[in-house]
Amino acid sequence: MPHLADHWLNIAYLIAASLFVFGIKGLTKPRTAVRGNQLAALGMLIACVVTVFHRDIFGYEFIVAGVILGTVIGAVMAIRVQMTSMPQMIALLNGFGGGASFAVATAGYIAGDLVGAVAIISTGAAVLIGAVTTTGSIVAFAKLQELISGKSIGFAGMKFVNALLLLGSLVAIGYLVIEPGNEMVFWALVAAASLLGLMLVLPIGGADMPVVIALLNSYSGVAASAAGFVTGNSALIITGSLVGASGLILTQIMCKAMNRSLTNVLFGVMAEGGVSMSDDEVYQGKVKSSSADEVAMILETAQRVVIVPGFGMAMAQAQHAVRELADTLEKRGTVVEYAIHPVAGRMPGHMNVLLAEAEVSYEKLKDMDTINPTFEQTDVAIVIGANDVTNPMAREDKGSPIYGMPILNVDKARTVVVVKRSLSSGFAGLPNPLFAKDNTLMLFGDGKQAIIDISTALKDA
Repeated sequence: MPHLADHWLNIAYLIAASLFVFGIKGLTKPRTAVRGNQLAALGMLIACVVTVFHRDIFGYEFIVAGVILGTVIGAVMAIRVQMTSMPQMIALLNGFGGGASFAVATAGYIAGDLVGAVAIISTGAAVLIGAVTTTGSIVAFAKLQELISGKSIGFAGMKFVNALLLLGSLVAIGYLVIEPGNEMVFWALVAAASLLGLMLVLPIGGADMPVVIALLNSYSGVAASAAGFVTGNSALIITGSLVGASGLILTQIMCKAMNRSLTNVLFGVMAEGGVSMSDDEVYQGKVKSSSADEVAMILETAQRVVIVPGFGMAMAQAQHAVRELADTLEKRGTVVEYAIHPVAGRMPGHMNVLLAEAEVSYEKLKDMDTINPTFEQTDVAIVIGANDVTNPMAREDKGSPIYGMPILNVDKARTVVVVKRSLSSGFAGLPNPLFAKDNTLMLFGDGKQAIIDISTALKDA
């Protein structure tokens, strides 16, 4: 098979990188998101195809086998994985990205093709970050899939052990610069980096997974960029840098939305707070339980309704039932919008993805800054499984660990209907005074069935 000259390869890589940039730009807005995704996919296709014509490739048997195997696995995952399980899939794909960079760097080292300090340092960085991303993503997947506990898992002195693992990894990379042929040091680096990935993510609670997924995505990009230096591939360097930078920006946005620092998330530390009230102090004699028929009666006269989805909606797979309720209300002349908190769910944009699956128009999805000023003019706010992102403690209680965290001000609506299985707390382990407010009605039960019951009662009214 003929090979492309280097200048044609570089031109193709430049075109691919430009498509990646335009693709990311398109993903910033709902109207252009599909086109942005298509542009990025085209860029990846171009990069993959022209790489096959690189002069250093002599056999295609393994490439063809890899393409077939990857296509089958990808197709099965895309078809079988439910949208509610998308966070787990994203975590796993981040791990695959890190693992691919790790494998490229390891193959380069074993082949003995690395010459010079820059190549060795790039290899060490790709191995370190790639292995951390791979094992960390596996833990994130296991927590989200509930294969292991979603709570913080650790032991005394864990931070000290992590610091030693990181320092040992950096020392190993430095030693390899001096003695590149020392395979024992290289495999020690692999072991330390893999263990570090496990140890970093195990202490992080399941509710912090949106931030962790964004951060692991950034890691996978940095690992890919380092692998690009190992192989001398400009497309990998550019693409990895884009993914690394965008993932880091998203991580910062998520941290800001939770009023937490990245250090807090990485070490599983909640903000310091004073003495918090117990559930009994908040709820005793104040919670008003309701029924689907009562909620339907209130919705009959509502002019404006705001639906607030949370992880409970995802768990109950209630997104289609929610859309049907919204359709029923709109047929009666009610204005319906959706309030989306940045960290609602288990990954960035989780609620947007679920509602898009249910064919809810993006124009009806309002971010926190847009929707908050309108709650005082809202007749009914329906909260489905959202807890801490609606907790007034974040706004009113300076002694609360979540004080200062931006929330959806649903308590300012004329009537609040909270659909929830119980009064259980969210990841912060705090009671939610919203549930006990005078304008709040609690509708206990499975989220999907509760919404279906409200829709049925509304249609029969």
